[in-house]
Amino acid sequence: MLKFLDRLEEWMIACLMGAATLITFVAVLHRYGSGIPALQPYLAHINLAWAQELTVYLFVWMAKFGAAYGVRTGIHVGVDVLINRLPDKTRGRFIVFGLLAGALFTGAVAVMGGDFVWNIAHTDQTSPDLEAPMWLVYLAIPAGSTLMCFRFLQVAWNFVKTGNLPKHDHGHVDGIEGDDTLDNLHPHDMHHGGRP
Repeated sequence: MLKFLDRLEEWMIACLMGAATLITFVAVLHRYGSGIPALQPYLAHINLAWAQELTVYLFVWMAKFGAAYGVRTGIHVGVDVLINRLPDKTRGRFIVFGLLAGALFTGAVAVMGGDFVWNIAHTDQTSPDLEAPMWLVYLAIPAGSTLMCFRFLQVAWNFVKTGNLPKHDHGHVDGIEGDDTLDNLHPHDMHHGGRP
């Protein structure tokens, strides 16, 4: 079930990003193509005024689900130079506290966002260009925050059970070997004496 959720999350992010990129590309081609006299008769009747609005909404949805993906994979950068210097037991407590605080915050945002979406769904408010119901646009807040809260709890549970945190090497370049002891961007796991 978790593997399915992981793949769904990744596909959703990729599809949202791809759609936003494609729509922006087509809108730019249309804008510049409309200025060419030979193409103007063919492009003048095509209205792409909605493209910018849709692109913004797609990126909002992508960012909310991308943030949850970041928690799951350890992409988010944290300032924890002091935490990495603490003894293992104390460091572990700080890490669990930070993860649970993240879950509490994103859970609160999900609940308040859900209430906001529920209230706005009972209005006739629509977006300016697409005329889409605004509750559909704002649904990204509770949906993405719920997933992010789940990811914080998932990482916390895994850390308590195994002492491991998800790691992502921001400076990794395929084919180049590096010094793994220089990672000061993330709290270190508990299995290697505080070292990655």
